Amino acid sequence: MKICFIANVDFAMRHFILPLMRGARARGHEVVGLCAEGPLLDIPRAEGFRIEAMPMARSMNPLAQWRAYQAVRDFLKRERCDLVHAHMPISGLIGRAAARAAGVPRIAYTCHGFLFNQPGPWWRRTLALQLERAAGRITDIYLTVSAAEAEDARRLGIHPNPIAVLNGRDPAAFHPDPEARRALRAELGAAHDDCVIIAVSRLVRPKGYPELLRAMEATPENARLWVVGERLASDHGEDMEPHFARAAAALGPRLQRLGYRHDVARLLAAADVFCLPSHSEALPMSVIEAMLTGLPVVASDLRGTRQQVVEGETGLLVPPATITPLAEALSRLAAEPTLRARMGGAGRARALERFDEAKIIRRTLDLLGL
Repeated sequence: MKICFIANVDFAMRHFILPLMRGARARGHEVVGLCAEGPLLDIPRAEGFRIEAMPMARSMNPLAQWRAYQAVRDFLKRERCDLVHAHMPISGLIGRAAARAAGVPRIAYTCHGFLFNQPGPWWRRTLALQLERAAGRITDIYLTVSAAEAEDARRLGIHPNPIAVLNGRDPAAFHPDPEARRALRAELGAAHDDCVIIAVSRLVRPKGYPELLRAMEATPENARLWVVGERLASDHGEDMEPHFARAAAALGPRLQRLGYRHDVARLLAAADVFCLPSHSEALPMSVIEAMLTGLPVVASDLRGTRQQVVEGETGLLVPPATITPLAEALSRLAAEPTLRARMGGAGRARALERFDEAKIIRRTLDLLGL
């Protein structure tokens, strides 16, 4: 079979879709990917995957979306794919509509979170829901990365048979690594008794950086924050730089910005606590990576993260968009290395059982009929 995987940006193609493409190719299928051009496509292309650049736009601009739709539709008409598997909210809508117009026999979609569940004006959330319902009618196989999204899709009439496949990461890549811990802590100036809190995400407001940076000011002196990630060119919303500038003045060397890194697994192994104080999430990959590495997780108490973090057992959950509870959770873990070790071990066992990438990929490919 010839399968076309569709995503919005290179980040999604590299981090979310590439493992599926590898699995489909390993089963003997021809695979092609469509998304906006970007530097992170170098890895899938180096592995021999054909990735075609499309004018995808992460916005509600109708003209931009029409151009993207036409480009994807025309490509699918030429290529005569047997299955289109679309991902992400906007590219998922564009991809499915284009596949239907191009006469693709089977159309699949994986929901990585609904736009109508994210903060925003009522009209945008209402429009997003209506578009999801329309696209659901032309979707043969409807998958979600969390049980909460599957429940929403069924309850709101988006699709009659949504299936939660979850997210997964490779335990061979993400695991405790004493050698990396020693090397990176020495390189980055973290002392043996420092508690390194690490955050890995795009630098955007919904990831909770203003709250996290403020909360760090109330943590003990042995608590350091490593921030891994950058703002994508396609990201919208408030600029985080003023928040980081203020935090840098207040925290000094306790705050280190490491930018986009290809060695996230080693950085996680060198840290002590993972933090993701997002305002909304489906089932974040970064939490899975941290759990596999044996880190306790401090995260916002959201439906998605509640499927990952067991409160008081594998980490601590705090109300989203708050500062004091976040500071208290981070301070508690910074002061109790024994608690960190116990929660981290329990989190790794849970992640190995529920979020092993190989298991998730096999199930997804089976549901796609590949």
